[in-house]
Amino acid sequence: MEKDLFSQENDIIVPENFNEADEQLAKIAEMSKRPYLLLKENNFFEAKIAFEEILKIQDNNSYALVGLGDTERKQGHFHEAMTYYNRCLESYPANSYALFGLADCYKAMNQYSRAIEIWQQYLVQDDKNITVITRVADAYRKIHDFRKSKELYLKVLDMETDNAYALIGLGHLNYDFKEYKDALYYWTRVYEINKEHSDIRVLTAIGNCHRKLKTFDEGVKFFEMTLDREPNNFYALFGLADCYRGMNQQFKSIEYWKKILEIDPKNKVILTRTGDAYRTTGNYEEAKNFYNKALEIDFDIYAAIGLALICKGEGKIDEAITRFNNLIKNDQRNSRLYIDLAECYLAVGRREDAVKTLENYMRIDGRNYAVKNLYAKLTRI
Repeated sequence: MEKDLFSQENDIIVPENFNEADEQLAKIAEMSKRPYLLLKENNFFEAKIAFEEILKIQDNNSYALVGLGDTERKQGHFHEAMTYYNRCLESYPANSYALFGLADCYKAMNQYSRAIEIWQQYLVQDDKNITVITRVADAYRKIHDFRKSKELYLKVLDMETDNAYALIGLGHLNYDFKEYKDALYYWTRVYEINKEHSDIRVLTAIGNCHRKLKTFDEGVKFFEMTLDREPNNFYALFGLADCYRGMNQQFKSIEYWKKILEIDPKNKVILTRTGDAYRTTGNYEEAKNFYNKALEIDFDIYAAIGLALICKGEGKIDEAITRFNNLIKNDQRNSRLYIDLAECYLAVGRREDAVKTLENYMRIDGRNYAVKNLYAKLTRI
């Protein structure tokens, strides 16, 4: 488990016979009992005052300096927090609480390389601290160092076989690198450890792996489990809609796209996806309705493509040609636009224009299989 920074013990021992300096230490020890209790209750104002009172007696007191750092960090004031942690480290370079807090500040500011440096200083003193090792692995994952990240997560699993943080981290690591089968393996292990109370994020992560692997039936199960516990979960609704789209069950897909729109009616991406689903079922009027709603919010290339495809499907070829030509001007590397435009030209007997359209794209990218295949068919003697 993560080290509880609020359980720092006072390192002040008061002997039976003490002089004036010892009396000061005893006073600080008594004062130190209150501030972290206030911090636990998120009473930042009173906690800060209490820690500052200690500094009036001993200006480099590590307990108070770390406490002030934690007070600022918990409020998101990372630069202020770092000032206190660094003050502590000037007097006590190996203070583990200051190192821990300082590294967490760098992490929160997305300065992962700097966070790693600080955590590694911590590990010099305590190289078996699972919480810190996992944090370092997370940071390496954030800077896309797959090898070091995986090595550290696996080190944690060697120390604690079913450590949830390491298993979840390995899931994210493999998912980020499109290793979906491996990601599924690790997230499934997390799920199996505690099926009844599994984190919803683990359920949706497993569902997304199945979605990427096109094992849609399995994905549906996990997204439905999520909705049983959280009926309006966006990721589960999206996952179900996309799984049913993948299974070519467009009417079921529409059901879940529209549930998302009940919650977020101005979601341009979902409006376009709903339009796509209606277009696939041949319901062009509803498709136009959703595409136009998306375009009213802001220009969306996929909604515009959808409207062009409807023109093509309805036999309004001249209008479709105009739309596709305009879209190509704004998105010259989209091979799909060139193929659709070429097909429109063929539909009205303009074979040479179709060939030229494909040649134009091949000057940009001569390796696209779909474009090359259609070009070969049109130029075959």
